[in-house]
Amino acid sequence: MGKRISETRGTIIIDSLPALHTEDFQMRELFQNLIGNALKYHREGVYPVIKIKSCQMENQHWKITVEDNGIGFDEKHKNKIFSPFHRLHGRSAYEGTGMGLAICKKIVDRHRGTITAQSTPEKGSTFIIILPGNVVANTTNHQTP
Repeated sequence: MGKRISETRGTIIIDSLPALHTEDFQMRELFQNLIGNALKYHREGVYPVIKIKSCQMENQHWKITVEDNGIGFDEKHKNKIFSPFHRLHGRSAYEGTGMGLAICKKIVDRHRGTITAQSTPEKGSTFIIILPGNVVANTTNHQTP
């Protein structure tokens, strides 16, 4: 990840994040996928800027956003992007398997949360994660995401 940040001259701004009872490895994978996508799908000639923020909601849940200034996408695809192997761009345009966001959704689901996205083409995307304040990962299913 560090190499890609250097190559793209990206900046990551992280506000304070909540201390939640989560599976550390899975949370690391969640953020690596979201940050990796933001770096991968940056606009030509524009340095990527990724902002990660959180706020507590009235219902004791936490809203965590990962916002970028990348290529964005048409929101008509926002329900499909979390499906396995779904790609908005051809394999020749961007490397990857099409599994990153499906893994993100699986991780968030396992932590009893939700993930969605807002986006505008050529302006960027914001991924919105909602997690319960007392989140404990559902470990009854031991399959990896």
